[in-house]
Amino acid sequence: MRAVLQKVAYAKVDVDGKTVGSIKKGIAALVGFKADDDEKTMDYMIDKIFNLRIFEDENGKMNLSVLDVQGEVIIVPNFTLYGDARKGRRPGYSTGASPKDAAPKFERFVEKAREMPLKVECGIFQADMKFELLNDGPVTLLLDSDRLF
Repeated sequence: MRAVLQKVAYAKVDVDGKTVGSIKKGIAALVGFKADDDEKTMDYMIDKIFNLRIFEDENGKMNLSVLDVQGEVIIVPNFTLYGDARKGRRPGYSTGASPKDAAPKFERFVEKAREMPLKVECGIFQADMKFELLNDGPVTLLLDSDRLF
């Protein structure tokens, strides 16, 4: 599983001109899945997303998590996180999960995230989404459950 995390002042996802998810201060997480991602993988990534210390404390140090600041989280499916652009000019997506495999993984991941004691919103799998956010910092991190980076 892969995720791009951004600390945001706000974020929202629109589908067909209607807002389907929006948050205030918190984390926007774009997520992509591989076929073999399982519950353990999801638990690892949820722990990382909710406990990374990327918010400033009273001394201006990034020492607080989204849980500590009682922020919000928005999760957006993004299969292109497994795009491989090392060869040629067109990315390949063979390492990512197929839509048939990824859809239930995304739904389960959102369910698990909603067990956390914060507001959690999400995008819609395979929808044409318009994702708007205001990056705060900017703070942007890449996560990979295989710890490739």
